[in-house]
Amino acid sequence: MKVVILCGGLGTRLREETEFRPKPLAEIGGRPILWHIMKLYAHYHHHDFVLCLGYRGHMIKEYFLNYEAMNNDFTICLGDKQKTTYHGKNDERDFSVTLADTGPETMTGGRIRRIQRYIDDDTFMVTYGDGVADLDLAKLAEFHRGHGKIATLTTTRPRSGFGVLDLDHGGRVRRFQEKPILDNWVNVGFLVFNRRIFDYLDGDACVLEREPLQRLAKEQQLMAYRHEGFFFCMDTYREYQALNKMWDSGRAPWKVWA
Repeated sequence: MKVVILCGGLGTRLREETEFRPKPLAEIGGRPILWHIMKLYAHYHHHDFVLCLGYRGHMIKEYFLNYEAMNNDFTICLGDKQKTTYHGKNDERDFSVTLADTGPETMTGGRIRRIQRYIDDDTFMVTYGDGVADLDLAKLAEFHRGHGKIATLTTTRPRSGFGVLDLDHGGRVRRFQEKPILDNWVNVGFLVFNRRIFDYLDGDACVLEREPLQRLAKEQQLMAYRHEGFFFCMDTYREYQALNKMWDSGRAPWKVWA
């Protein structure tokens, strides 16, 4: 099953990192968050990726073009018969990565629409290039196959960023909870689509999370897979620091691979 990763956004809230590189290349433990996401999928035997590029997409292309050289020792013979021999093999040797330029201003639905020609199966996966989780992708795929609808998204209950108060009419605090888990469920990506999704995507300005998903829900073609485990989106510099702290401490819940 192919995996489409949306890598084209500006990442304006992470300006400290994204002023000079696209957000998917912001590093956690010396590796781009994009690498961490791909390693999660590869752990569940999904090695065929399509990356939807936009802002500074050439840098992501350069990262993969130079991947072997930057992750292996190598011997290079110069001159007319130039040849490069790499010594050793990395764990990503089975990855197939299609790098598709989907435009600098294209919205999420438009980016998926632009890579339709690279999808040759009835079912494919999609996620964002800035979120990691300890999600069981095998169970997600099984859930999608079981209900037979067009689309599945993964949902979790977020933690509040603030202390939550329960007040009476006079202002007395009846209860205080520091950053509790909220009752509502939110979309965290890790989607699975039947290729009929392309019938719902119209033009570069199409925002997947608006009309397409709203229409699918109205037509009872959208299902949600509940994830009760770890999920973390790297949207701000503080979150970038938090992910690096988890990795450096040896306690990174999303690292399910050996």
